[in-house]
Amino acid sequence: MLKLHRRLASGLRGSALILLMGLAGCASILRLEAPPTEATVDLPILGIPNARFWPDGAPEALRREAATMLQRQRARTPGALPPANFLALSGGGDNGAYGAGLLTGWTAVGSRPEFDVVTGISAGALIAPFAFLGPGYDPHLREVFTELAPRDVLLLRRIPFALLFNLALADTSPLYRLIEQQVDAAMLAAIAREYARGRLLLIGTTNLDLQRPVVWNIGAIAASGHPSALVLFRRILLASASIPGAFPPVLIDVEHASRPHQEMHVDGGAATQVFFYPPALDARSLMGAAAVPRPRTVWVVRNGRMDVEGANVDRGLVSIASRSLATLLHFSGVGDISRIFLTAQRDGMEFRLSFIGSNFRMERREPFDRPYMRALFDYGARKMTDGEAWATEPPAVATLGGTADRPAAR
Repeated sequence: MLKLHRRLASGLRGSALILLMGLAGCASILRLEAPPTEATVDLPILGIPNARFWPDGAPEALRREAATMLQRQRARTPGALPPANFLALSGGGDNGAYGAGLLTGWTAVGSRPEFDVVTGISAGALIAPFAFLGPGYDPHLREVFTELAPRDVLLLRRIPFALLFNLALADTSPLYRLIEQQVDAAMLAAIAREYARGRLLLIGTTNLDLQRPVVWNIGAIAASGHPSALVLFRRILLASASIPGAFPPVLIDVEHASRPHQEMHVDGGAATQVFFYPPALDARSLMGAAAVPRPRTVWVVRNGRMDVEGANVDRGLVSIASRSLATLLHFSGVGDISRIFLTAQRDGMEFRLSFIGSNFRMERREPFDRPYMRALFDYGARKMTDGEAWATEPPAVATLGGTADRPAAR
């Protein structure tokens, strides 16, 4: 999403910027009141007690869910459980074409596993349901990440009017229509079946009222049978991809003390760029006293680069602010990957990381540029078929051209 931030920010240049921002602060956008802060964490969404988790809080709820997952797996698998595989998909906007291509290439080489857990943030959230349901959904991945035009994702508003009268610089109603087309009742039913088999699909958003990350348990929502489950799932996906300021936030309807309320949710990347499980949840405690430890691998897909691009930054407000934001988001993602790596090492898991290498050099003409996304999709698929997709540890960050596509395994 960094390129989109830069493009949107570039429209703000001019002497009227400060005036417009001040006027925008006077605008009033109506919404229902947020639920009381002290009650929000325990609210059962749609009456589903395990519809979501708070990864920055106590890990007991996540531990219970993981234990239930293992119980269901053991119930359907006599003897020792097979190796476990976990997939974590990062955000990245139109760079999500990389992860989509990688998965289809993985199918082509015949080694793609069934993932016990799939997590997704932002663009990764849009990939995650297809990745979770398996290779049969690869045509949908290809369609979403190679056939889109910018108008299929967002409508850019005129800057002065957007600042004065709107929640964001872009209208994401086209993106919601796309989600409605791809995420239907059949998909929800398929996710519910996999949840009953002991598999988890987790999507991250950020609760802006509380300034806290939220992990949504899509399988539990799907299995609830609630008539509003499909709409909630779609809105979670939209919220996870809604960059604050660039895209409008998504309001999630909740009820407290028999009164309706609304929570404001935005891009999960406002809190974390990619996630697996919090370090406070020690996965070793879930394995029990198995004579032979179950092999486990966490596969992390960063829909972005690990290197940084040097530039001569103008001494202007917008240039400095946008460059600083890009730097903040980049190293937030690098830190998230390092945390997953260290947690996997502690808990005896294999770690694999894939990212856009310095050898991909095609330039975007605009956000969600179709030729760019097609080239990136093919690049991701080719890295997999060429056997060059996975690193065994996070690489050192370097300037553009200095980061190897694959750091040497130790």
